Amino acid sequence: MKKKITILFLSLFIFPLNVIAYSNKIIPGGKTIGITVKTPGVMVVGFYKINGKYNKANPELRLGDYIIKINDTNISSVDDLVNIIDTYNNEEDITITYLRNKVEKKTKLKLIEVDGKYKTGIYIKDSVTGIGTLSYIDPESKVYGALGHEIQESNSKEKIEIDTGNIFKNIITSITRSTDGNPGSKNAKFYNNNLYGDIKKNSKYGIYGLYSSKYDLDEALEVKKLSEVKLGKAYIRTVTKGEDVKEYEIEITNINKNSKLKSISFDVTDKELLDKTGGIVQGMSGSPIIQDGYLIGAVTHVIVDNVTSGYGVSIITMLDEGDRLVN
Repeated sequence: MKKKITILFLSLFIFPLNVIAYSNKIIPGGKTIGITVKTPGVMVVGFYKINGKYNKANPELRLGDYIIKINDTNISSVDDLVNIIDTYNNEEDITITYLRNKVEKKTKLKLIEVDGKYKTGIYIKDSVTGIGTLSYIDPESKVYGALGHEIQESNSKEKIEIDTGNIFKNIITSITRSTDGNPGSKNAKFYNNNLYGDIKKNSKYGIYGLYSSKYDLDEALEVKKLSEVKLGKAYIRTVTKGEDVKEYEIEITNINKNSKLKSISFDVTDKELLDKTGGIVQGMSGSPIIQDGYLIGAVTHVIVDNVTSGYGVSIITMLDEGDRLVN
């Protein structure tokens, strides 16, 4: 049997007396959003060789660690770190304070001189930018959810910890079509100054924050639990050109109550969407799934070796995760 490979498109919360915080009707998303997040300190995303060798004086740092201090000086950006390193005029050990799994640790790092510059042997970054799709807006709490999965750093595949972040306007300029074994992507023009909201949480079920832009209350829909979802016809809302949100037909083929992140399996059946995209493309994650006029889920994954098929998360899982911002 051919093994299925998937890529990202990226606990029970008990309320007293079974009261849920989200609204009776939820506004489905579908618009493409730009995403930018700033990490705490700078994130370690790789290591490079100096004079043909890795920096052996650095055995403790790992991919996904966040460097927050050099000696006793706080750093919040790549420029901060570079400026501090540039103040050294001889090879010496520096003390690095870093976060791993939110626990503060320290280690020593030897700087190595190359052509008058001191190098660390570490690749770092302080922010991540990308695109995704808005899944829903709660019109009462103003909480939104998007993506349906966590944001990961592309090199290390580590979950990004968020210091600050925003979602903002973008316009789809073209589509790189998906083919089996090679998922495509939405390509967009960014409008970073036209903000839709902030980002307060990056979880395995999506990103969440407070929505500050306009929305249409008339679009609000009731939601359905996973147990009420049926096999058969449904629709996804997404953008393939400009800012136009359209609905495209899919076929729900399986419902997995044992998997929160991949609880809905589906095939893309809409000829127009297949002609435009070849199937599911990156940037489509978070696209809301609607069945019989109810909001039921959001797209999360594409199956790499069969790009017309994918997975979705239950909208109830996303709503429960979003509710933690206000409860």
